Amino acid sequence: MDNRYLSGAFAPLAQEYTLTDLEVTGTIPDFLDGRYLRNGPNPIGEIDPKLYHWFVGDGMVHGIWIRDGRAEWYRNRWVRGPATARALGEPAPAGDFRVSSIGANTNVIGHAGKTLALIESGVANYELTDELDTVGVCDFDGTLAGGYTAHPKRDPDTGELHAVSYSMNRADSVQYSVIGADGRARRTVDIAVTGSPMMHDFSLTERHVILYDLPVTFDVHQAVEMTVPRGLRLPARLMLSALIGRVRIPDPIAARMPTPASADRRFPYSWDPDYPARIGVMPREGTGDDVRWFDVEPCYVFHPMNAYDSGDTVVLDVIRHPKMFDTDHLGPNEGPPTLERWTVDLVDGKVRESRVDDRPQEFPRVDERLVGKRHRYGYAPCFGDGSGAETLLKHDLIGDNSVARSFGDGKAVGEFVFHPSSPDADEDDGVLMGFVYDRQADRSELAILDAQTLEDVAAVKLPHRVPAGFHGSWVPA
Repeated sequence: MDNRYLSGAFAPLAQEYTLTDLEVTGTIPDFLDGRYLRNGPNPIGEIDPKLYHWFVGDGMVHGIWIRDGRAEWYRNRWVRGPATARALGEPAPAGDFRVSSIGANTNVIGHAGKTLALIESGVANYELTDELDTVGVCDFDGTLAGGYTAHPKRDPDTGELHAVSYSMNRADSVQYSVIGADGRARRTVDIAVTGSPMMHDFSLTERHVILYDLPVTFDVHQAVEMTVPRGLRLPARLMLSALIGRVRIPDPIAARMPTPASADRRFPYSWDPDYPARIGVMPREGTGDDVRWFDVEPCYVFHPMNAYDSGDTVVLDVIRHPKMFDTDHLGPNEGPPTLERWTVDLVDGKVRESRVDDRPQEFPRVDERLVGKRHRYGYAPCFGDGSGAETLLKHDLIGDNSVARSFGDGKAVGEFVFHPSSPDADEDDGVLMGFVYDRQADRSELAILDAQTLEDVAAVKLPHRVPAGFHGSWVPA
């Protein structure tokens, strides 16, 4: 069986590179001084393509250091979780790995002077050096245990990281946390939910924390298939159902039970048609008892674009999937994801859902200076229109229009990150940065675009592909 997540644009790299004096076309703006970083799965060792899920590959961070109009280096490094380090013939880095096997594979950010590789579902996050080598487990100086999230939100006014974390071990609750600008947790709040959901992301406004309690939940059957011999699976399912959240159990998202020629990389979350779909709204300084819940049509949201308060309403721009992991357990392929606006009316207790753009798109980003505030522009790659050329969409949410930038036949694009031309520049004044893959040449480049026009500013050429991955950031020097 072929697995699209092991070939083409997704094909993993077999080695780590350190490249200097990279080829650049165009002119890199002088205001770029720092690192463009991006994380994603890059499985190492033998993999069974019938079982491999895109979300459970070993993490690999790619980085390009830009300064004085030059691309000084490119590096790619596996994040050294215990299993990854073992596959590389290395000792595991320092830290408590009880909830981790693979290295964090979903996001990479800078915070409190550290580089952090992030993942969710109770799996350990990792601190990296500036050169992307693994230091060890990140638990925010011992102030936050039990894993974190792949999608914290940085408050642009305080510099604090806000997050909502989930895992099987939390059972019917999730945890809201605030990490100070000093890198230590200053607040945690446990919030009861309907069951054991996969709460991949959340939204933050100036006054509220928004939770997406949607029908993708921990699947006991899938987890037992991953980790238990056939003859013991029925009693194991019964026991696991009874114990979820009560005892520490190694998270099956990280468990890898070897078979004679491969590793089992199933994903233990599935669509649950009986699970209610709802949005929770909690005041920032509130507790779990203060959450108000609002029903929505069944769907799944990996990534909101942004959210903001508007009088007695909360406005949410989200990428909505009609289903997730229902018939396809290898990746997110359950119907086209579309850009929607949900307006939560805090007075009449209802959510108004409307379609903004029906083209299939994901990985939305905004100017991070406007996280939690009213935004005008949002950016998202568009996939699968049948032309063979993927495009980047720029949405004008106030002007009610969008424009598309095509990269040409045979090109694949991922998430693009915005960086302003100066700290006080207008929302749209800056550049967008993201990897673009050329299928014919089997090579990637870091494209730097004018955010206002989507025209080329510069490109940093690489001699190999950067496999399709997840999320990243611009980390100033």
